[in-house]
Amino acid sequence: MTAVLGPIELPDWAWERAEVRQALRARDMGAVFRFTQQYAGASQSRIAAAAGMTQARVNEIINCRREVSRLDVYERIADGLRMPDDARHLLGLAASREKRSGGAAFDLAAFPEVVRVYAAQNSAAEEIQQQAREAQELDILAVRGLGLIGLNDSLLRAWLPREEGGKGLRVRVLLLDPDSDALTQRAAEIGESADALASGVRLAEARLRELADSCDISAWRYRMLPTWRLIRTDSTMFVSAFDAGWEGHESATYKVMETPHGPFFRGFRRMFEAIIDGAQRTI
Repeated sequence: MTAVLGPIELPDWAWERAEVRQALRARDMGAVFRFTQQYAGASQSRIAAAAGMTQARVNEIINCRREVSRLDVYERIADGLRMPDDARHLLGLAASREKRSGGAAFDLAAFPEVVRVYAAQNSAAEEIQQQAREAQELDILAVRGLGLIGLNDSLLRAWLPREEGGKGLRVRVLLLDPDSDALTQRAAEIGESADALASGVRLAEARLRELADSCDISAWRYRMLPTWRLIRTDSTMFVSAFDAGWEGHESATYKVMETPHGPFFRGFRRMFEAIIDGAQRTI
């Protein structure tokens, strides 16, 4: 008896790659099939079985001799490749009937630039570190930053040094001004003394100065009550929120990727630049 082959499973990160998302927007099924071969190791016959086609038809699509134009064929392909809802949305399809949870806080299909939601920063730590290793630019908006970049065992510090005196890596860090009223208010919100929180900020600044020989680093003090915690690595951001009673790393963390028309990445980047414009540089 011939085995019935189920849908093809691509890694979650494959659907988040810029070239895959561009192929979906362009409805370029040949490129989508080629990426399926690359990231899932699927043969043409395996793709054909998953999408309800013949192997010859898949070969024609991959080699640009035939295009897909019918909605029902797009639906079969999406189901056969188990596209997540944000990928289906880019292709112009409705969300899958199957429940796909990317975090209860957001409808990812409606906002394709928000490609993943993590329960907290620790769930995203490995991916953030991987992005930092390859980045040319790193922006950080935090309160004291010790857990992100200040201490030796922090999330990002180990990945910052680069060869040849840090060539190619620019790091900008925004920390809450230890002498501001906003810091006193934030300390009260999290049940910590203002002196302890201010000392943490100053310690982070001292440790950041140690990185001056290994990367192009600058640090700034801002004076507003913190709302957003932000890590940007080139065209990807990891964003979480500060609120009374919890720290930013305890909040849900949203992975936001730059898209041609998406408002979130552009908005958060504009916010970061505006805060720097009004901040005091310390490093």
